[in-house]
Amino acid sequence: MIQRIQTVFFFVITILMGSIFFFPYAELLVQNDQIYTFNFNGLFLDGKEGFYLQTVPPIILLSIITLISFVSIFLYKKRILQMRINVINLVLMLGYVGLNYYYIKNFSAQLNGIISYNFIVIFPFISVILTYLAIRAVGKDEALIRSLDRIR
Repeated sequence: MIQRIQTVFFFVITILMGSIFFFPYAELLVQNDQIYTFNFNGLFLDGKEGFYLQTVPPIILLSIITLISFVSIFLYKKRILQMRINVINLVLMLGYVGLNYYYIKNFSAQLNGIISYNFIVIFPFISVILTYLAIRAVGKDEALIRSLDRIR
């Protein structure tokens, strides 16, 4: 299990997507010098002190993505299921990126603010690439196992 490269990919994806729970995604600077912070669970005024608006769909998507990535580590004996689940996870990650972009643009338009993205924005993109690489590696493993079954 641990010697497979896709296991390392799934573990890194779990860490990257799980770290989004702890860091702010973006900041909005409004005209009257107030700073709104966009986290995984909503928009906050001045850090976590003043709550402005909660966003539930990104919370659900991020939780599902992180859970699927973690569970995929232990599905190494069911390679076809592992590939299918991770294709769904790949689509969910792209949906998560699009949803966050929509929310940030919408909040920026409502508040007439300037958007400043943090470094955490690249984590879903890195996770998408790693998921694709993991799917390819699982496919290679499955092809190898099927070719060995043909020889017998």
